[in-house]
This record gives sequence, C-alpha cells and structure tokens, in this order.
Amino acid sequence: MSEDRVPDLLVAYFSTDDALRSRSVSDRLLTGLLELPAPPARLSADWQRETLRLGLEAGDVEPLSLARSRTRWPDYRLCLQAISDWMDSLGLPGLLEHSELALMACRGARYHHDAAQYGSAAFCNLFLSEDRGQDLHFPATGQRIPLQRGRVVIFDTAQPHAVINRHQDGFDPDDFPAESDCSQVFLSWELPIEQAGLARALGIDFDIDPTTAARLDQQQVWLDGAPAEPCPETGRWRQIDARQSAQKSSE
Repeated sequence: MSEDRVPDLLVAYFSTDDALRSRSVSDRLLTGLLELPAPPARLSADWQRETLRLGLEAGDVEPLSLARSRTRWPDYRLCLQAISDWMDSLGLPGLLEHSELALMACRGARYHHDAAQYGSAAFCNLFLSEDRGQDLHFPATGQRIPLQRGRVVIFDTAQPHAVINRHQDGFDPDDFPAESDCSQVFLSWELPIEQAGLARALGIDFDIDPTTAARLDQQQVWLDGAPAEPCPETGRWRQIDARQSAQKSSE
C-alpha cells in the first residue's frame, strides 16, 4: 500500500519493540456463550465487598484481586478450560497461555477505546456475573452483546465500546445507582494483535500508514488524518488536537 494516508480511514498507532507501527481497526467481534458454573456465594460476596471498598462509581472499570479470588474459587480452572476449548474451536490454540490476565469489575462503562494503552492487543473478556440487563455496546458497528455469565467476547482495543443499560442507546450514570448491585465482574486477557491467527480472524491490516507512525511517540487512534476519541456518552468519534492527544496518552 502507498505510504500516502488513505482518506476516511480509522488507524491505530501502536507500540512494538522500540517503534510505533500503524494498523487498521477491526469491526469484527468473536463471541460465544460458555457453560460456566456460578461462582460460590462467598466469592460473589467478596467481589461485592471489594467493589464497595474501591468506591466503584457509575462508568468506572477497575481491577480486582485475582490471587485472592483464586483461593475461594474451586471452579476457576474449569473456567480457564472452557475458554481455552472455545479458543481452540476458533483456530487460536494456546493463545491465552502467553497473554496477560486480570480480574476486572465495572459499574457500567463509559464509551472509550483502550488503544492508547493497549494498542498492540485485542481484549478477550469472559463475563462472570448474572444477566443484569446490560449490553456491551460497540456504537461504530451497531453491535450489542447481552452480558451474562459465560459470555465471552474478543474485540479490538481500538474499537469504541461501553457497558450500557439494555434499553438505552447511550451511557447514562443514572442507570447504575449505588444502591443497586449492577456491577459486572469479568476475566480479561490481553491478546497479542500481531499473532497471525488472531490478526487474520479480526481482519487486521498492518503498516497502513508508516509515514505518520514514524513521527509519533505515543499510541493513539486517528480518524480522517487527525487524533480522535469517542464521546463518553454516545460513543461517536470526535477529533481532538495533537497536544490533547499527547496529554491523554501520557496519563
């Protein structure tokens, strides 16, 4: 492909070794529904206490202690085996073994992308909470994934997404009141986007804009030749100036 910028193209610039590379942003989702045993009641209570201790507010996404949870989670390995088998069925064997894993919680999630920190990765999220009437929403593609125990989703970190009320078209903090148990707990893996099988499954093209990548020093996403971000309430892309983009990437 020519080194000239292609108009109207969404481009993610991501770190690899000591340089930045460019890539396309995938609009593909890989999703399934796995049969998982319900977490023990004391583990669910532990998660609820930890989210309260963290002061999780509407729209927040924070890590929980995976090490502590594993000691109270007799079916943890069954969860890992179930998602490993699912990955095998997609032709992505062994990918989880070398990927960073975290236990996360959110009380809804504002529209955002994660490519400023994780541009070299796709996320694989396995949801552990019961159905609370919430969807994982990808506004740019119109895809809504109902969240329930066993739901697994692989997606590009540069694709804007949010956790919203199933009956809403955008993020509203009033949909996640503090007095209600509306948090979601999930396991999240950082999958290497350059892995050939994963890149092929997501339809990622690399080095689509090497000229711009060579002069940047921070991971970011551009739209129409300028840095861009999603509106946190609607998820619509909006351009931001370069200085603001550099400040966000360094935060």
